[in-house]
Amino acid sequence: MTPWTLQRRQFVAGAAALATATLAGCDRAMPPLEGGFTGIGMARGHQLREWLARGTWPEPAVVRRAQVIIAGGGVAGLAAARALRLAGVQDFALLELEDTAGGNSRGTAVNGLACPQGAHYLPVPGDDAREVQDLLEELGLRQRVAGRWQYDERHLCHSPQERLYFEGEWQEGLLPVQGVGEATLAQYRRFAQAVERESKAARFAMPALKLWTARRPLAPSQQALDAMTFAAWLAHEGLDDAHLRWYLDYCCRDDYGAGADRVSAWAGIHYFASRHGFHAPGEAVDEARESVLTWPEGNGWITRRLAEPLANTANGGGQLRTGTSVLRITEGRHGVEVDAFNHATDSVERWQAPRCIVALPVFVAARVVQNPPAFLTGAAQRLSWAPWLVANIHIHSPLTDRPGAAPAWDNVLYADPTAGGLGYVNAGHQRLDTRATLAGPTVLTYYQALGDRADGRQQLATQPWQHWADAALAALAVPHPDLRQRATRVDITRYGHAMSIPTPGLQRFLSQIGLERRSLMPKVLSNGERAAWLPAPTTARLAFAHADWSGYSVFEEAFTRGHGAGLVAAAG
Repeated sequence: MTPWTLQRRQFVAGAAALATATLAGCDRAMPPLEGGFTGIGMARGHQLREWLARGTWPEPAVVRRAQVIIAGGGVAGLAAARALRLAGVQDFALLELEDTAGGNSRGTAVNGLACPQGAHYLPVPGDDAREVQDLLEELGLRQRVAGRWQYDERHLCHSPQERLYFEGEWQEGLLPVQGVGEATLAQYRRFAQAVERESKAARFAMPALKLWTARRPLAPSQQALDAMTFAAWLAHEGLDDAHLRWYLDYCCRDDYGAGADRVSAWAGIHYFASRHGFHAPGEAVDEARESVLTWPEGNGWITRRLAEPLANTANGGGQLRTGTSVLRITEGRHGVEVDAFNHATDSVERWQAPRCIVALPVFVAARVVQNPPAFLTGAAQRLSWAPWLVANIHIHSPLTDRPGAAPAWDNVLYADPTAGGLGYVNAGHQRLDTRATLAGPTVLTYYQALGDRADGRQQLATQPWQHWADAALAALAVPHPDLRQRATRVDITRYGHAMSIPTPGLQRFLSQIGLERRSLMPKVLSNGERAAWLPAPTTARLAFAHADWSGYSVFEEAFTRGHGAGLVAAAG
């Protein structure tokens, strides 16, 4: 039995005992917990799957026309819509399955308090993410002051930013440091040196597609990293410390939905090298580079503003058509035909346009695009997706805290990684009224990655919401034994295919798709942005845009790919 196995068993046993004692002592005084599933219309997705399996659906009740059709209203689809508008194209329709656009970056409210339903922050983008920088400038989040770019501090994460529950106490930061030995600290330093070494061997960037060129899509050293798992690379480097491995596994599950045994070494290094590196305790940190933008509703703050100009309607009049399932996309010599089911009118609509932007997850795109191109079927065969769970827990008053670091925005538990729990963010942390934050109700948004569970997707589809609520409350009862007494409602959002997992070999395959250049793209957009060529998988009349085409799901990749596809479609 390894020390980690013993520690894990002790932790799980202690957590279960504490949760049981807490719940048993409070049952008589506590009313039933309210809650339910929210956010994702899983029934719509299953209906679409059944129709696609049969290959038949009702005949179209109406035929509509536009210059461009966008299939999918996640970050990529919204970015494509923005690029079309800036390029002077207003005659387009964006078709979105859910009742609100935003994909994994939507926000919601529980008992009137805003909270995220998915992605909850955006790192301050570096110069490789120029398109994201331009967006933030447009939204008033950054501006030039005395010749230097500055971000609006109201939208930067307030301090303290993050903490870890480790060895029975809260500590600042997420890397385990409280009471660890010199051997652990030495491995932290060795990993920092390894990240720096790989960064010097080949440049990493966020978004990664900025590095892909027809001459050399992926550098030789990165191809070697892409060929093995992160866990195998760590073993080869002799990095076996339990605390370091826990932290790196947490990072993989946090960004990629699965642990170091599944993601590639390229992805594991990219997590650090493309943004701010890895810093061992005591090393200098560039706080400006490590800053993040966040809001009570998470990245839903951004997607709502991207959607607002599109005049959301279900039955006509606006460019954004929500509650609409794309059934079929057929590319012809003279145009594209799209059949879509309007859930508000309970009827099929046929859309005709010269061009279509397919901003759907790859596995959906491969099913709805007729006679799909080889790169689409190849990507669908190679990609795998992690199920994901978000539990928004409303509490009526602040929790009793364990000793150590003060309450923070991001709160992580040093726990068994096989459980998939990633901790929680406090939606009240970004409130400007500190009195309400300290004394009033708030929402804790708990995240659980299920990419390492073979039955994770089936469990999401079949288990009742109480199952997931109980699991979240039990996990968080370890540092907060009075959580159940203060919790009034738990809303569960399920993502059966939340994010693509960057498995070994995936980057080499994807980095060679969509590298042909288009010479007719606009040079300058209506807001003054300079348009630049971006890799976009395309056919004669289809442009594909989704974070899946980068092999992992982050805002920068999705937005940049959508922006590039929008410019391709605008070029005609």
